Amino acid sequence: MAPKRNNMIPNGHFHKDWQRFVKTWFNQPARKFRRHQTRVKKARAIAPRPAAGPLRPIVRCPSQRYHTKVRAGRGFTLDEIKSAGLNKGFARSIGIAVDHRRRNKSVESLQTNVQRLKEYRSKLILFPVHANKKPRKGDATEEERKVAVQLQDKQVMPIKQTTIKYKARAITGAEKKFSAYHALRKARADAKLVGKRAKRAREAAENAEDITKKKK
Repeated sequence: MAPKRNNMIPNGHFHKDWQRFVKTWFNQPARKFRRHQTRVKKARAIAPRPAAGPLRPIVRCPSQRYHTKVRAGRGFTLDEIKSAGLNKGFARSIGIAVDHRRRNKSVESLQTNVQRLKEYRSKLILFPVHANKKPRKGDATEEERKVAVQLQDKQVMPIKQTTIKYKARAITGAEKKFSAYHALRKARADAKLVGKRAKRAREAAENAEDITKKKK
């Protein structure tokens, strides 16, 4: 069959006995079914805990290119756990992921995740460790346990991307006069000449002292 339109002419470079190295995907539907069975089995094993696993923190993606996006992190920091009024061992026992290596680089990230922990704690139906014994403080009542169902979502408390929307408005006079090019050039020059200007100011101050001494 001759090639049509502006497409590459078929020119395959095959190795000898290439048929042995062809990989087929005829088992794809069966793999899909097997993955589904594994998920169901895992969900039943950890029930009534959420099927998605433990609660994850909100973190920002690395690098200047992606730091405007938020995603789920590995675990909450020890500071976040402490600020939420919990401890590491208890947090792990109620389905909260803890990462002792992570550090909070800003107050905002700390406050965001502390609020997330408090919200999770308020929604949590905590089953007692021993069903026969008297329930402890914070444990769910028998009525709450009866109506509790397993959370089947892909993520516990899904993370949403926050977007800032600005309303349309008229351009101000200051914005019209502002030149980004000149502002960048000035900032670069200020950073470059900071040492020379400091030296010049110091010399001027010393010369002024000499002049005042001579006048006296």
